[in-house]
Amino acid sequence: MKLGLVGYGSGGRYFHSPYIAAAEGVELVGIVARSPQRVAEVQSDFPEVPVYASLTELLEAGVDAVTITTPPQTRRELVLEAIEAGVHVIADKPFAPDAAGARELVAAAEAKGVLLSVFQNRRWDTDIRTLKQVLDSEELGKVWRFESAFNLDEPESLESGPTGGLLRDLGSHVVDQALWLFGPATAVTAFLDWVELPEGRTDASFFINLQHASGTHSHISASKVNRLVSKELRVLAEHGSFISSQTDAQTQAIFRGERPAAGRENWGYEVEKRWATLNTATGSRPVPSAQGDYTQFYEQFAAAVDRGEPQPVPASEAVGTIEVLDAVWLSAAESRTVTL
Repeated sequence: MKLGLVGYGSGGRYFHSPYIAAAEGVELVGIVARSPQRVAEVQSDFPEVPVYASLTELLEAGVDAVTITTPPQTRRELVLEAIEAGVHVIADKPFAPDAAGARELVAAAEAKGVLLSVFQNRRWDTDIRTLKQVLDSEELGKVWRFESAFNLDEPESLESGPTGGLLRDLGSHVVDQALWLFGPATAVTAFLDWVELPEGRTDASFFINLQHASGTHSHISASKVNRLVSKELRVLAEHGSFISSQTDAQTQAIFRGERPAAGRENWGYEVEKRWATLNTATGSRPVPSAQGDYTQFYEQFAAAVDRGEPQPVPASEAVGTIEVLDAVWLSAAESRTVTL
């Protein structure tokens, strides 16, 4: 699959291109970058890959698919341009500003007969994959409560202003994880915390309660400006509990300069001292780390393009995440539970 990458900011450089380069069945054939700094970074990281000034130029050069990882307010028009050109699309999250906009893009892709997937890569986080293995074993039985807390000390990376905020950034991930693990939500109760920035009032942390149709209730929180770093998962179920304080293993490795292409077999594992714990009537025991690998998203997408296999995260499915984010806004604004 000949793939073009549109955008080479932090997302394009650290969360997409390393995994594109490692993916079997994928060839990176072009990168769209405009500023001299971004162009220089592309030329340093991928000297053999052509740089284009626009999506239009990239499409004219010829690609099978594109990844759109530009700022949120620019994504809709770029996704529609690629769809109109008959090219398959991976859109960064959130792939639309609201559920209505998300449905518009889904309909456009279906009408043109192209695939549209959303880069909800954190379904492939190491701790989430470890938890998924435990849930699939059914050792815990029916899950009552899921708790997820993801706190980062990164005030400089908070996307500010009316099109930014932590909810649409990190919130898109942690809400999607809960929906993927425990199924669709039927009700949302939420609280947002705000900061005043030069670009405008911006949500900087949140707490969300989801009631799932399955009977599980999820408690999800995150922050970026409270000088706190933690990644915690807890599950309470009829036969016991699961506790994890694993790290953001893949991201930390990327920023250490490591790349999955250098050794997929060892990529994305948590160190043994930070393994999760499973507590049941037979006692407590450590749970060996599952492998987290965002590369699998790209390999699954290539298989969908080439052989008609299932998409990793079809946009029609990702609409549910945006519906929850819309409900979070309404719940926080009106101090009430929103039924979906």
